[in-house]
Amino acid sequence: MKTSVKTLTRSLLVSGLLSLGMMASAATLPGKGVTVSPLQTPIAEETFQTLLVSKALRKLGYKVEGIKEIDYAAAHIAIANGDATFMADHWNPLHADFYTSAGGAEKISRTGTYVANAAQGYLIDKKTADKYKITNISQLADPKIAKLFDSNGDGKANLSGCNPGWGCEAVIEHQLTAYKLRATVTHNQGSYAAIIADTISRFKAGKPVLYYTWTPYWVSTVMRPGIDVVWLEVPFSSLPGEQSKLDTKLPNGKNYGFVINKQQIIANKKFVEANPAAGKLFEIMQLPVADVNAQNSRMNDGENKAADIERHTNGWIKAHQATFDGWIAQAMLAGKK
Repeated sequence: MKTSVKTLTRSLLVSGLLSLGMMASAATLPGKGVTVSPLQTPIAEETFQTLLVSKALRKLGYKVEGIKEIDYAAAHIAIANGDATFMADHWNPLHADFYTSAGGAEKISRTGTYVANAAQGYLIDKKTADKYKITNISQLADPKIAKLFDSNGDGKANLSGCNPGWGCEAVIEHQLTAYKLRATVTHNQGSYAAIIADTISRFKAGKPVLYYTWTPYWVSTVMRPGIDVVWLEVPFSSLPGEQSKLDTKLPNGKNYGFVINKQQIIANKKFVEANPAAGKLFEIMQLPVADVNAQNSRMNDGENKAADIERHTNGWIKAHQATFDGWIAQAMLAGKK
């Protein structure tokens, strides 16, 4: 009985010390007392990346509000003005005009690379590409080739395109003029989710398809580049606005019309200056593009509710615990300087 009492007393003492240690640690967390407001667009597949950043910030003691949805241009302005704290899906250089218009480096912090090798461009089904030897989007200037991708009977190719406000729509609109495709190609815009769903249905029915997409995203797990579909090249580099001087030709000589982007976490500049721990976190977090594709694919397979995405994010952290803990440790260290 005496041994049991001693053991119980020792356990209570250890538990008390641990609790005190945890309280002291919480009191010294760099984010204590600071509220963070995250933004993302209505693209549900961006939630995984955003939620991962939010969970890391909470580990640092920050109070993180729920994610608010807004379009890219407005998000850049809100972050620059301090009306929101961060966005985890800034595409560089695709969103260069949004970034510059909102105040650029004077108002927005943009460091590190969260997701590298984000590609985008035009694709068609491989069956049609092989049969008619189509490799370049400029070939759609030929009415006979364009008519192959006519889905509404007007004789013009229907390009499943990009939502207004995303940034990619400005590139597509610019290139339709630059490559003299206005007379033969129609840029279908609206709800990308609905448009691409119809495109996939046409593809599965064996019909020719012409569409724009990007990675990381689930579409390329359904219509697989190199197997089911092929990327179309462009005749020369031509981009609008801040990207106008960029060369889109890749080292292998291929030119798909878009620069390989990197996704970055952008944040309010004053917030980062006042919160070096969060600033360091934004700088060092890195997420493999394959992991984003895999999570997005699970969403497309039906695991697309908020609880599903929460589970996916927690699962990623558990599978990469050492990496996640390393981010927190580095950020904590930065917060103490």
